[in-house]
Amino acid sequence: MSGICIREICAWADEQAPFETQLGFDNSGLLTGDPDWPVKGVHAALDVTARVLQEAEANGANLLLTHHPLLFSARKNLLETDTEGRLLARIIRNRMALMSCHTNLDAAPGGINDALAAQCGLSRVTGEGFVRVGQLPQPMDAEELRAFLEERLHTVIRLMGAGAEKISWLGVSSGAGGEFFPQAQAMGAQAFLSGEIKHHHALEMAAEGLVALEAGHFATEEPGIFAFADRLQAWLRAQGSDVQVTKSQAGAYAPPLIPD
Repeated sequence: MSGICIREICAWADEQAPFETQLGFDNSGLLTGDPDWPVKGVHAALDVTARVLQEAEANGANLLLTHHPLLFSARKNLLETDTEGRLLARIIRNRMALMSCHTNLDAAPGGINDALAAQCGLSRVTGEGFVRVGQLPQPMDAEELRAFLEERLHTVIRLMGAGAEKISWLGVSSGAGGEFFPQAQAMGAQAFLSGEIKHHHALEMAAEGLVALEAGHFATEEPGIFAFADRLQAWLRAQGSDVQVTKSQAGAYAPPLIPD
């Protein structure tokens, strides 16, 4: 066995994306399990779902690494009559640990937004917090940019406020990052990509001449948690550990392989 315990992986994650930097509403950190359990395997996914738990069980993993946490809101019971209750009960029954790295990883250097910028093919990337701005491989009009990003992110993208001008600089903010478009524009972005863009933000962007692109939560954040999983695997190998970090193949909203 590897000799690596859950506490050590939590400490590594805290060094990469300090848990104390998470936003006030968040619930990042170790959410289930015992920090002193030896790690048998790690399974990485954007979210905890029944399908993801099936994958983790099949891979022999006892540590789930996710971007989105459970227990966002306080619970007064742990009944299996709702989705979160069923997931938590299953995790506990299977003696799994769950560690989530959410807004702390969104903002961290090398985190979710840097991975998104890389996935979008950007160079000369600048920014901090929840926004990155970078240069596209070549100037594109809005429709060309949408097609380029759809191929890079493997998703369907909604385009709003398209103009005729060529775009060279793209701003990105993963997940529900539409509110951060002013920061991107101040850094020179001519277009702005996020997972979710509210209607009133899209109207403001159109009025400001900023092209808006909405790619969905999943497509803008899965590359980041998988890049983090790759870094964890490299660190484990550097420690001489044989623990394997596997990645979910479920895709967005996938049902369980076998109904529960």
